[in-house]
Amino acid sequence: LAENNKGARVLVVCCEITALIFRGPSDTHFDSLVGQALLGDGAAALIVGADPLPGVEKPLFELVSAAQTILPDTEGAADVHLREAGATFHLRKDVPIIVSNNIEKSLVEAFEPLGISDWNSIFWIAHPGGPAILDQLEEKLTLKPGKLRATRHILSEYGNLASVCVLFILDEIRKKSAEEGLKTTGEGLEWGVLFGFGPGFTVETIVLHSIAT
Repeated sequence: LAENNKGARVLVVCCEITALIFRGPSDTHFDSLVGQALLGDGAAALIVGADPLPGVEKPLFELVSAAQTILPDTEGAADVHLREAGATFHLRKDVPIIVSNNIEKSLVEAFEPLGISDWNSIFWIAHPGGPAILDQLEEKLTLKPGKLRATRHILSEYGNLASVCVLFILDEIRKKSAEEGLKTTGEGLEWGVLFGFGPGFTVETIVLHSIAT
């Protein structure tokens, strides 16, 4: 929308009310309890545009590319159902393994055109599905300690805010980069990745370019 309509500015708003799934514990659905322990409510917004006006607008990040994929053999990996009792949430325990086994393929497809294959050379905005997913990502991709610092901080402070999480993490990275006097909005690095994970099981991959501070 922003690229195809000259001068357009698109307001993106994410609002998640995960309290809808809150209910008493069940002996037969421990996965529902896990979801309730992880999920939280939140809202965030940003403006997306093209060709920023010099001296008027101050971009924070550039969206370079975006790709979506449904991981194979993941039916029922993460489900939300609307039933008579309300919304119910179900999560397969192998989700962290599913994500870690498939994530590098998405990274290679996204960054190969840029000649980037060192996943420690980019900044990370990874949707915090849960601590186990982050642990598996770090192990599978041999990420250095601290690469997922912003993601873990948002998870610890607010929980898994569904779609809102990545915008909270984006803001956390921007603020920390400014506080520490780093040369770019992306922790001093030029390129970064934003990963969104969701029911399906789906993975959204966005390549980001940071802005000089």
